[in-house]
Amino acid sequence: MVGVVPVCSVRAGAGRTGAGAGCGVLAGVGAGWRVRGGLEWVPMSSLDHLRDPERYPRSAGYDPAWLLGLDMGPNPLWLLEDLARDLDLRPGMRVLDLGSGKGATSVFLAREYGVSVVADWWVEACEAAAVFAEAGVGAQVEAVRAEAHQLPFEPESFDAVVSVDAFEYFGTADTYLPYLVRFLRPGGQLGVATPAMTREVRDLGAVPDHIGRVVGWEAIAWHTAEWWRFLWEVTGLVRVTSARLQQDGWRDWLVWERACAEHLPRERASHQAVVDMLTQDQGRLLSFALLSARRH
Repeated sequence: MVGVVPVCSVRAGAGRTGAGAGCGVLAGVGAGWRVRGGLEWVPMSSLDHLRDPERYPRSAGYDPAWLLGLDMGPNPLWLLEDLARDLDLRPGMRVLDLGSGKGATSVFLAREYGVSVVADWWVEACEAAAVFAEAGVGAQVEAVRAEAHQLPFEPESFDAVVSVDAFEYFGTADTYLPYLVRFLRPGGQLGVATPAMTREVRDLGAVPDHIGRVVGWEAIAWHTAEWWRFLWEVTGLVRVTSARLQQDGWRDWLVWERACAEHLPRERASHQAVVDMLTQDQGRLLSFALLSARRH
């Protein structure tokens, strides 16, 4: 699937709920329990942990079951909400959602920021359109299936390009950023959330065993935030405005994988393998890099 990107466009539904509807988290109560109506103690499922209104207030309004049904990688709404703090997304902007998976990030961009989104898809455009229609943003989002190196757009046609958990598959080549920025208007923004390491594999000498057993050579593309900063800045085409490792990114990733292992039985084995990898790592090496830049 490397390089193949489904594309959707959103201008300016389903899955949205009231955050914490019907229950509240009781301060001081051990993890794994919640109070409903102030009286009834019920055990929390892994789905409950996919709502974190303090850290991710926008994402907390979306049904975790809906989000899991669109699973193609670690919690895309948490990643996007954190990334967006480094961007300046405004209503009316035209945004390319590059490598948008099954559509959760495109729905989020359209609803939360009022932007017009073009979504580049891993899935058929008809599947994407169904997700958008159900979510109530069918008139705002256009799905386009395209190859990441052959994007069917006019130069300078986007105010921003956003890519969540996809850039590692096609964006590590020295020549990719110069190709991509041609689609940004002058001053346009680029935002990327991608799996990362706290140290380069080259410096470690090999992919660590607990990571290699699960993802193999793919971890070679999981670079540090500073690696990405240099790759982008050295081109002279953009000004990097932020390059950081996500705080507690490995914990967020672990919460997601536990929910997938519990609620997606057909993929339980693969998700449990990631749970084991993250549990062993404890954030020593694994995280996510959040990167933002503006075209000169």
